[in-house]
Amino acid sequence: MKKKKIFYILSSIDKAIAFEWIVNGLNSDLFELEFVLINSKKGFLFNWLKEQNVKCHFVEHHSKKDYLKSIFKIYRILIKFKPDVVHCHLLDANLIGLTAAKAACIKQRIYTRHHSTFHHDYFPEAVKYDRLCNRIATDIVAISENVKSVLIEKEKCNLKKIHLMHHGFDLEKFKAENTCDLKLKYGLTETDSPIIGVIARYVNWKGLKYVIAAFEKLLIIKPKAKLILANAYGPNSEDIGLELKKLAQDSYIEIKFEMDLYSLYHLFDVYVHTPINEEVEAFGQTYVEALAAGIPSVFSHSGIANEFIVDGINAIVVPHKEADSIFNGIELLLNNPNTRATIVKNGFESVQQFNLKDFISKLEFLYIQ
Repeated sequence: MKKKKIFYILSSIDKAIAFEWIVNGLNSDLFELEFVLINSKKGFLFNWLKEQNVKCHFVEHHSKKDYLKSIFKIYRILIKFKPDVVHCHLLDANLIGLTAAKAACIKQRIYTRHHSTFHHDYFPEAVKYDRLCNRIATDIVAISENVKSVLIEKEKCNLKKIHLMHHGFDLEKFKAENTCDLKLKYGLTETDSPIIGVIARYVNWKGLKYVIAAFEKLLIIKPKAKLILANAYGPNSEDIGLELKKLAQDSYIEIKFEMDLYSLYHLFDVYVHTPINEEVEAFGQTYVEALAAGIPSVFSHSGIANEFIVDGINAIVVPHKEADSIFNGIELLLNNPNTRATIVKNGFESVQQFNLKDFISKLEFLYIQ
């Protein structure tokens, strides 16, 4: 049986564990996987793929002015290597890759929708690009019911194109607890307690201003508490910086990027993720990762959390944009060991539905059809 040739086209990605899992998990007897990376420079993923002997094409791309050039470059790659399936991820890759694949007459053109209402809420002019991708694609992977709803209700997308497919995770990896090196790296001591963790880019819709306000209140009763903000970069860095100025400088640590994601979670006594509404988060991988790592968490409902997070069962759920509720949730988890233990146990059990094996099986079924 001839292998199906799958081309992944990605844009603006340096490191993403999910694609490493796919490379290692996809059935190599059935599929031949190659990558096209659209980026300003070769980065971690490019080098990792080379180390794994996975074919990878690099297309240098800096801004919108490069669109036509990038489309033409990828068209030539597709014409030369003739993949059976093109699967695109993230907006630039979707627009460039799907257009090139359509021109190259690739029959199966897939894109995974990694955002939900972001354009509708903040960049209405960009919704036309989402609709264009919806038209060009033969199949669309919706990563949550929330995304599926946006595609159908807000963008009137053809229901037959949409495949609901939750992200899959190598859940066992998150059990690994190797925090000694990280504590040394970030200057943490035994007196830094409790540690409240956040892993979220600096965009206002992640609700970081409310987390910071809640932590400011926590410092009154826990003056040795430490707030760790990971993935601490993004378009609203200035806004977040102003909020952080309200805290003592030695009470928080900003981490732009930490390679050892698995151990990072284990630094935290309580984890917090509180986007500002139910729709803005397309999925929210961190909901799953924190519970897989066994970290008791305070969440607001958004993205995938709408489908499986239950207050008092597998997390503490708080209303959107309410710093006092976030503080109360953190305090509850810190002061009630029985509640904490129950939530940790239930949280770990509840994320087993997002296992990598099932996700890979669904991907393979999509590629075979």
